[in-house]
Amino acid sequence: MLKRTLFVAGTDTGIGKTVFTGLLAKYLAGKGLSVVTQKWVQTGASPGEGDVAEHAEAMDGCGKLAEGLAGLTVPYSFRFPASPHLASAVEGKKIFPERIRECFLSLKKDFDIVLVEGTGGVLVPLTERDLAVDLVRELDLEVILVVGNRLGAINHALLSVEALRTRQVRVAGLVFNRFTQEDDDLILVDNRKIISRISGLPDLGEIPYEVCPAVRYGAFRGTGERVWERVYGR
Repeated sequence: MLKRTLFVAGTDTGIGKTVFTGLLAKYLAGKGLSVVTQKWVQTGASPGEGDVAEHAEAMDGCGKLAEGLAGLTVPYSFRFPASPHLASAVEGKKIFPERIRECFLSLKKDFDIVLVEGTGGVLVPLTERDLAVDLVRELDLEVILVVGNRLGAINHALLSVEALRTRQVRVAGLVFNRFTQEDDDLILVDNRKIISRISGLPDLGEIPYEVCPAVRYGAFRGTGERVWERVYGR
């Protein structure tokens, strides 16, 4: 039975990790696999809301989560919209990486695929001592890097790749998120080409700008297949 996990990292906060994770979860569930998504630390949301809830909505009934998993899929949730180390401090609580690890391993036992969406960018701190990427390395998770495709993307992406490689984290490839239809195509197309060329990582596709979920998923399927072949088809 297929048992493979994936960490969805981003070049920044608010660049499309949640959209990508939900779309990929739906695509993989459509292959008949049991898929669960996880967010180690959710900030800026009330309990029961946030990115994992958005993943479930994007999955549109595919692979619905069993009741009672909320504590595992979102080990920590805070209302203050900030880095995990600060959001937890505002509420006077502590984040323990050991708890996150236990929740992840529990899900890994019961599902074919666990998709973990990161919080913020690659080097976001969980505590004043622990970075999320260090836990990614410890758990030996492979990474897909979601790049916000806009002016400035080249520097953000290459710095993120360098940070991951410095920590000996495996990066499967790049996915680019398009924010609007108005951005200059010359820049966006070149971003994808030059980031892939310099980093040596494959461009696995684009998350299209589209407000209709059905149309967006249809356009995403090619990207989903390339991720499948790259990460799960080996």
